[in-house]
Amino acid sequence: MYPTETKDLFVPSNEDICKVLSQGLPKYFKEVSVNEVDCPNLTEKPWGLAAKGICGSPKNLDVGGPPYLVPTVQRDKIYKFEELAKLTGIKDTFFIGAGAGPCHVVGVNSEMMANLKTGESENVQTYVATVRDDNSCNLRQIQAKDFCLLGNFLASEGKQGKVIKINAKTRLSEENFPLAIRKVLTEYSPDKIIGLGGVFVIKNGKAKLHIMPDFSCTPLETDEAVNNWLTFNVSSSPLVCLSVFYNVDQGYDLRIEHTHCFSHHGEGGHYHYDTTPEEVEYEAYFVVAEQLLRVDRPLNTHAVGRD
Repeated sequence: MYPTETKDLFVPSNEDICKVLSQGLPKYFKEVSVNEVDCPNLTEKPWGLAAKGICGSPKNLDVGGPPYLVPTVQRDKIYKFEELAKLTGIKDTFFIGAGAGPCHVVGVNSEMMANLKTGESENVQTYVATVRDDNSCNLRQIQAKDFCLLGNFLASEGKQGKVIKINAKTRLSEENFPLAIRKVLTEYSPDKIIGLGGVFVIKNGKAKLHIMPDFSCTPLETDEAVNNWLTFNVSSSPLVCLSVFYNVDQGYDLRIEHTHCFSHHGEGGHYHYDTTPEEVEYEAYFVVAEQLLRVDRPLNTHAVGRD
């Protein structure tokens, strides 16, 4: 079993979160609506998730971290979702989120969009994105139930229930969608950790994504070196984005926000921001995590490669 720290998070009511975001997000987007709703069937298009909902004992997992990737890769850092499921205490755990793909399965380094149900009702619909020779995206599904190096996931029972729905159109500031939400929540609760997890779709517009190529042969010591190594693309909507984030860290060395995207037209990767602020449209469904599970925290840490 992996070394794990567990922390109970601050869990405001959905009503309070909706009120705070309704008041704060118009600073960042021209049109905003935030409401508590019944979770739609997320197995349907455009979502395409492996379970109908994201409710039921929601927990956020931060596994490993960028120090296992840069400056040099630690190839022994392999994690199994079935083992993580035991840590959550949830029967038939549903995982969604962002991580590094299983290089021992894919054959090279990759961006992973985790989307799987474990246990008796197993359903694996995880995507990975790799870089083609022409630097375009090679997006495909895999049946692997493990990953490497790092990952940030929402774990739940995969049930439908009450969720926070956010619609936002026309970006007014430089902050991307998750960062805008984080900033509003930080103003609301600067001293207590709030963790959100869920899925959003970029319905209109385009977004800047990156895909990791295979592991670097030379150490990546700075953010500039990491960015020169990464492959960046501008991808078209609709993009299905799996996202986990927090308002504040408080010493857990968290990946404070991590979002990966897939699509049904062959594009995907790590989300940075939309590139079409005047036409962008987001539709999101989030739950508030009850617990944080910080798994296999790197002992020697740094701030490189966390964008």
